[in-house]
Amino acid sequence: VLIVRESDTNHDGLLDFEEFSQYLWAHEKELRLMFHTLDRNHDGRIDVGEIQHSLHNLGLDVSTEHAIKILQSMDRDGTMTINWNEWRDHFLFNPLHNMEGIAHYWKHSLMFDIGEHMTVPPEFSQQERQSGVVWRQLVAGAMAGAVSRTGTAPLDRLKVFLQVHGSSSRGINLWTGLRGMVQEGGVRALWRGNGINVLKIAPESAIKFMAYEQIKWLIRGRNEAGTLRVQERFIAGSLAGATAQTIIYPMEVLKTRLTLRKTGQYSGIVDCARQILRKEGVRAFYRGYVPNTLGIIPYAGIDLAVYETLKNAWLQRYSKGSADPGVLVLLGCGTVSSTCGQLASYPLALIRTRMQAQASTEGGPKLSMVGQFKHIISHDGVPGLYRGIAPNFLKVIPAVSISYVVYEHMKKALGVKS
Repeated sequence: VLIVRESDTNHDGLLDFEEFSQYLWAHEKELRLMFHTLDRNHDGRIDVGEIQHSLHNLGLDVSTEHAIKILQSMDRDGTMTINWNEWRDHFLFNPLHNMEGIAHYWKHSLMFDIGEHMTVPPEFSQQERQSGVVWRQLVAGAMAGAVSRTGTAPLDRLKVFLQVHGSSSRGINLWTGLRGMVQEGGVRALWRGNGINVLKIAPESAIKFMAYEQIKWLIRGRNEAGTLRVQERFIAGSLAGATAQTIIYPMEVLKTRLTLRKTGQYSGIVDCARQILRKEGVRAFYRGYVPNTLGIIPYAGIDLAVYETLKNAWLQRYSKGSADPGVLVLLGCGTVSSTCGQLASYPLALIRTRMQAQASTEGGPKLSMVGQFKHIISHDGVPGLYRGIAPNFLKVIPAVSISYVVYEHMKKALGVKS
């Protein structure tokens, strides 16, 4: 299908011999240029070291063992090197056109949104940054996040409700919780807080990406290719996330208050902000900031560590046949790693949400982060730190699915090639 789409120059939906010949000639020319670029010592063969070096320049560091696996997927004569014929035969009809394709698939750059958006920003090559692809992908990611969050907003609202009301919410399950919201404010009540939750995607993504690029430059310097090791990505991603959260955090507080509001409590986002400012002062807009920022560290660290572990396990077992992981493998790796990151940081996220909401619970104690932790343990025990995690996990798969489908369609609409 890809070959027909790329070769059909007269757009009649059919591939004739002349179009097919033209495609083969042009594609073989591209492959020959790529082959000579990779063949750094000009001996007519590509070895393991040259594969590692080329992937490193494209933003993907792989071990020698994994580079050998990738090489073996192309090496037909068992010489542990790739000659021109092997290179051409492998990539001529392969979904991956070249080493850039392999690097692109494994850079942890699928921009699906599971609602928390604390993950490390996607990795882009120098060529992608210079060509303007980056901003189109960020726009596509923001649109995908908006649709995904809107589709799963009822589950997100139920999660926040269970987090804040703790032990008083015992016995409330998914059905009774959603039904109670509808009874209190109608079907539209299920989407309370979704407006600002969608509005904050674009500024957070843009700030995080710009901060990440600047921090990368500080870590690696001007002369480097811009690629980072996993540990460096963790540091840069955590700092970029903290920077973005510092700037947009008042929107997080507004989202929590609007999500929990009763019918008629606020007329809108501006009214909510005005009431908080008048009754509680500016400091209320940063209530819960410390646990929120601390939560970025386990989230980003575990997300990256689990993704790298799953990626390496796949390469170890299956890359000898092909280095193309396929969409389902990538979605699976990203979903599992993000879910593990959420699981690790969830207690901090719960404490953050309670601190954001505590002024809206009449007569409730104004507790610090440590005070909230002690209060939850004494009243609900350790399980209380994970109150609301069931609807949170229930929304992961639909959120990822919606986000991925919308992201792919938006990329096509914006002219970004997969």
